[in-house]
Amino acid sequence: MIIETRAFARAGLLGNPSDGYFGKTISISVRNFGAHVSLYESPELKIEPQDQDLNIYRNIYQLVDSISLTGYYGGTRLIKSAIKKFCEYCYKNNIKLSNKNFSIRYHSSIPRQVGLAGSSAIITATIRALMTFYDVDIPHQILPNIILSAETEELNINAGLQDRVIQVYEGCVFMDFDRHHFFENGFGKYEKMEPNLLPNLFIAYKTELGKESGKVLNDIRVRFEKGDPTVINTLQQIADCAEEGKSALLQRDYDKLNQLINLNFDLRRKIMRLSQSNIELVETARKCGASAKFTGSGGSIIGICRDDDMLNRLVVALKKVKARVIKPYVI
Repeated sequence: MIIETRAFARAGLLGNPSDGYFGKTISISVRNFGAHVSLYESPELKIEPQDQDLNIYRNIYQLVDSISLTGYYGGTRLIKSAIKKFCEYCYKNNIKLSNKNFSIRYHSSIPRQVGLAGSSAIITATIRALMTFYDVDIPHQILPNIILSAETEELNINAGLQDRVIQVYEGCVFMDFDRHHFFENGFGKYEKMEPNLLPNLFIAYKTELGKESGKVLNDIRVRFEKGDPTVINTLQQIADCAEEGKSALLQRDYDKLNQLINLNFDLRRKIMRLSQSNIELVETARKCGASAKFTGSGGSIIGICRDDDMLNRLVVALKKVKARVIKPYVI
């Protein structure tokens, strides 16, 4: 029997990057893109590499292009870290795994390193496959912690829980990472919201902006831990955007939501050094009348698109800055 599992891309609608700092976020799953894992029993445990995991190139220029697009790492390290953390969870919880091996392969259509959570999607799909293969049930509220630890503890990637929560719960989720609740329970407060509350949204991304989000966020982490008042206060204001955005969604107050999306980016810009190419994405969308903010750490944006005329303007304008526009498929 072949086990097939998936995890979808995600876009932070409001509140990011406060999720890594006991803040609040609203996030949606983006089913236009996903990571797919196939797993089946085999005599030996085998991780089947994909093209980006192989060090074989036609020439030096293809090597350079590959690094520019996907970085120095493929997906094999993500699968290894996921397997290790799954095994550790089972050991700590006295879950005995059956004595059998498997082969595993992955495929991902999620644009690499543009803030759409491609890495965590591979890990999420892998752990889901392992849960099915070994008949292990991990509670929904705990699973994001395991996925996050595979990246932060094993691969030293600085990240927050938002991506992993939405990829586990899917749809549209409001997340509150209140410090007291988190340390008392080991997880945040996760509230699923009806996707039909969402306005017309668009996502645009630039594939050439590849980078690892952990590298982008490292400076914020250091300043936060040092107690930098500007960083702490700004992150709180960003978290407030998510809280207010939740009320705006419930009331279908899309004018307010539009303002909050723009404010979220403007606040983030106060405490982060952003590349001109990233800023260009946001400013180009805003000139078309749309709101815009990063979906994650940069490289892609999300905002409200009021009608088809605005969508057409976005497609034309963003194509000029080498960005692709899509309408996210949430349900």
